[in-house]
Amino acid sequence: MEAEYAQIQELLHQKADYQARLRLIPYDGSPEIKERDEQRYLYVRKRVGSRLTSTYVDIYSEPLYELLLRNAREARELRKNIRRVEKELAKLGYTETELPPRVLLNLDFARANMKANIYDQAILEGVATTFPQTEDIIDGGAVAGMTAADVQKILNLKHAWEFILDKDVLGYPTNYDILCHIARLVNEGFFADGGRIRGVPVTIGGTSYVPPLPIETVVKENISVILARAGDADAVDTAIRLCLYCMKAQVFNDGNKRAAVIFANHYMIAQGQGLLVIPEQNVPEFKRLLVACYEDRDGGETEAFMRAKCWRTF
Repeated sequence: MEAEYAQIQELLHQKADYQARLRLIPYDGSPEIKERDEQRYLYVRKRVGSRLTSTYVDIYSEPLYELLLRNAREARELRKNIRRVEKELAKLGYTETELPPRVLLNLDFARANMKANIYDQAILEGVATTFPQTEDIIDGGAVAGMTAADVQKILNLKHAWEFILDKDVLGYPTNYDILCHIARLVNEGFFADGGRIRGVPVTIGGTSYVPPLPIETVVKENISVILARAGDADAVDTAIRLCLYCMKAQVFNDGNKRAAVIFANHYMIAQGQGLLVIPEQNVPEFKRLLVACYEDRDGGETEAFMRAKCWRTF
């Protein structure tokens, strides 16, 4: 039973990852060329339900046509992988469970605000971006004046948010495995395995606090303890404690604040309680309080601040 559970867990991660990557493809469909007045134009053709749709892309160019062909091949491969995973899940006896109406509303709320959430997270990480630039990157556009590393961080945030907004993933418990997968996504392109627990010492600028080396069993136990206390607190307080614990523990080599916020939102959305995001205008105050939290001298002020300023509901 333990082996089957682990296998189902891994397959659900794979499926959500494939689905997130599929949603990241800017032009999903088979490319076609149409001629009008001696000018060639590119479209993508796709079947939606029983209808065959044709969407205009741009004036024909060889590089764009090659891009559309690559997108079509990638989309076909991803769908093939999704079907394979679904068959394997069915063999293991896994069936999808319908999410409660409140959680489905929360899912819509999160999707509608995803660009703003990613922008706020990028600012928290010190990424030099504006909201229009962030929006362009998320939509697959080209942006001038930004480093490749900053662009990659924003794309990784989009990928990680897409992962937790998958219905299968939302139906899965908020636990250490979900946290590690989120960390792997936000660190993609920077670390070979960004979801692996940290094995080297780190220091944090601006504070005397030095996080001890994390031990997997201890991290799992601490997350379980916070979740076990959920009966004595509401979902918002639990999500805030999960977020602050993961930031303070510095579980991974990098991306801990990014992973912690998205991890906390997995719990928030699964409970139908809105979103937990540090708004751009509150980032300086949050960073000041976070240092006090690291040094155990905030007296609960950080949690109160996050509840008052970082909780978005609907």
